[in-house]
Amino acid sequence: MNEKKPIITVEKMTAKYGDRLVLDELTFDVKRGEIFVILGGSGCGKSTLLKHMIGLYKPAAGDIRIGEVSVVSSEGEKRDALIRRFGVMYQSGALFGSMTLLENICLPLEEFTDLGKDARELIAHMKLSLVGLAEFANLMPSEISGGMKKRAAIARAMALDPEILFLDEPSAGLDPVTADELDDLIIQLSRSLNITFVIVTHELPSIYKIADRVIMLDARTKKIIAEGDPVVLRDSAEDPWVKSFFNRKTQQA
Repeated sequence: MNEKKPIITVEKMTAKYGDRLVLDELTFDVKRGEIFVILGGSGCGKSTLLKHMIGLYKPAAGDIRIGEVSVVSSEGEKRDALIRRFGVMYQSGALFGSMTLLENICLPLEEFTDLGKDARELIAHMKLSLVGLAEFANLMPSEISGGMKKRAAIARAMALDPEILFLDEPSAGLDPVTADELDDLIIQLSRSLNITFVIVTHELPSIYKIADRVIMLDARTKKIIAEGDPVVLRDSAEDPWVKSFFNRKTQQA
């Protein structure tokens, strides 16, 4: 079935900062249409892996492919086309404070399309509607709540109709109710638009609610220490480090 095919393939990917090894020969794939979560304790390389997957950093070894196209080696028009296949929401939201929400969402459309102003604004309004912010289009980021900023950032990430959305710690800094509402939005977008999500988080309530599948990175070995359904890992993992992470038996996994 189509949804079972990998849309992202990471193959023997090694990441380093100078001589310091951060990730060692990671191999995994992300299936089309799933909500895939990268998790682990502090300093295990979650955000580093995400930045490699979106092409901000080049790996020391190995490859990352979206479909059949390498994120690592593609160049020119091929790379431009590849970048348009995904959107990114950074942890802070990274909205431009001097622009309205509508103007923020129009930015990718201005940069990557030849659409006129009216068409860009129509699409931006549609994306804001998808995340429940239709009536806030003309507000500045300073005028909305933290949860609304995250939603607006997701709307901007969806501006070019990407197949994949990468979210870095979407629940960070949010109260439990707002975080739960954001989880509901992610599930809704995934199911209704068949968007593939790759999410970095350490929030267990979110992990159990949204994740179809997870990988857990280990700061000690620099490798993937667990992979699969988070509920199954919580209930049946044999590795004590994995079990303690999912059952909150340590102060900080």
